[in-house]
Amino acid sequence: MIFHPLDFLIFAAFGVAMWAQTQVQGKFQHYARIQASAGLTGAQVARYILDREGLQHVAVEQSPYGPLSDHYDPTVRKVRLSEPVYHGRSIAALAVAAHEVGHAIQHRARYPMLVLRHRLFPIANLGSRVAPFLLLAGFLLYITELIGLGIIFFSGAVLFQVVTLPVEFNASARAENKLLEMGLIRQEEVRGVKKVLRAAALTYVASTLIAVLQLLKFILIFRGRR
Repeated sequence: MIFHPLDFLIFAAFGVAMWAQTQVQGKFQHYARIQASAGLTGAQVARYILDREGLQHVAVEQSPYGPLSDHYDPTVRKVRLSEPVYHGRSIAALAVAAHEVGHAIQHRARYPMLVLRHRLFPIANLGSRVAPFLLLAGFLLYITELIGLGIIFFSGAVLFQVVTLPVEFNASARAENKLLEMGLIRQEEVRGVKKVLRAAALTYVASTLIAVLQLLKFILIFRGRR
């Protein structure tokens, strides 16, 4: 919308985000070629952990959205795994499957940051839709009030991303612990699990950094126009 010195940092953050995306794809592909000692598929591992955790009511199904579309849907209590994870018997498949189960365990335990994330979702969804139009109109029409309103809505979306970080890191920690605790991976396989999950977490960190920098830019511009 308008050039600002912070744009240099934002462009750098975009570079980090692109690098992070290549990292997550690269790490997944690498460890997808290394078979896990358990000999189980991602779907079987997800089902096993869920059952051991008393979450028999949580379904495990294949995601229809393609590679790296793995997620836990709290509205219908389902763990959805992409085809390479659902059918794969690799370290990468087990790591991703256990991570998504980690979210189901968080849901059962009412993990505070996950609860907060769920409550913020409607606000973040509205903010991400409305904020761009308000900010664009404010800058084009030189209406400071619209810029301020856009910042408020955009702040909700940014807060959602910030809260997502501890949720993702906690799910990964739960995944590593459960895989080891239940004997689904050996000690020497932990390194591969960590690398896959850390690469995925880095994409969340990069996208959050971009959003925070953009919000700061808009706030500085807003304050400069008052």
